[in-house]
Formats: sequence, structure tokens, C-alpha cells
Amino acid sequence: MKGKTSGELNGFLDRGASFKGELEFEDTMRIDGKFNGKITSKNELIVGEAAQIDGDIHVGRIAISGTVVGKIVADQRVEIHRNGKVYSDIDTPALIIEEGAVFQGNCTMSDRKNANVANIAKAQ
Repeated sequence: MKGKTSGELNGFLDRGASFKGELEFEDTMRIDGKFNGKITSKNELIVGEAAQIDGDIHVGRIAISGTVVGKIVADQRVEIHRNGKVYSDIDTPALIIEEGAVFQGNCTMSDRKNANVANIAKAQ
């Protein structure tokens, strides 16, 4: 990143708004409305408490406080907060589920991107 602060919000879908289709974004996107479709990014998606997402998600990181139905692939981390409801299969190297969260689905914890970093650290 060229001098940008981590977590810089560059997109927002507010309560009462709905969107159908494909979404690609850089930096951080927050959804508090309804989304139906495909979401792709190398960075972070924040799913607010009022959000309802139905579709496939492939992002770097995702923090979920709302409802997600569909498949989630996160290259770095998935966080399901206490109000989060996830009815989805998840593929990620790191999964955090807070007490009170709902997760129904399968989880594959593959360390695709960090495997080389871990091997280098062990060798040192």
C-alpha cells in the first residue's frame, strides 16, 4: 500500500439499501444493508449487524456481525462476532468465533498463502 492507513473505508452499503450483482473493491468495504451476489477483494469486508448477505464471498479478511448465507473464502481470516449468523461453508487459514455467534456449515482451514512464510520461519 502506498502510504495508505490500514482499514481505510472506501465503500459503504447502508441500512435500507439493497444491491444485487458483483462487487469488487480495494481497501475496506462495509455492508449494513442487503446484498445478493458475488463479492471479491484482496482486503477487508465488514458485515454490520443489520446486514444480510446472500452469495459467494472471496476476500482477504472478513468480520461478520450480521447474517451471511453462501460460501466464504478468506485468504487471511474470518471473524464471526457475537451477533453474527453464518450459514455457509468457510475456507480460511484462521477462524475466530465469539461466544453467542451462530455458524452452520463446514470449515476448511487451509494455510494456502502463509505456508511458505511458516516454512521460512521454521528454518531460521
